[in-house]
Amino acid sequence: MISPQETKHIARLARLGLNDKEIEKMQRELSVILDYIKLLEGLDVSNVEPTSHSIPVFNVLRKDEGSPQREEVVDDIKEMFPEREGDCIKVKKVLEQ
Repeated sequence: MISPQETKHIARLARLGLNDKEIEKMQRELSVILDYIKLLEGLDVSNVEPTSHSIPVFNVLRKDEGSPQREEVVDDIKEMFPEREGDCIKVKKVLEQ
């Protein structure tokens, strides 16, 4: 079991303001956690491959591709703008320097 002084030190590092009753409870809980870790240290994991996730992880995002538009829709949108230059449309300035 860890000492009350160690528990107070850990609480101070974690910026927890604990009273004496809470320190006793934390001391027991931390001791249980450390005992469990000690148990895990005794396991033989030499035949276990290292993993970063418990399940296979892959990129679930779609490709960044534009959706094809019907040519008539694109032409209708271009016609709505009063100023055009080739296939480009001109808009008012948004930012001034």
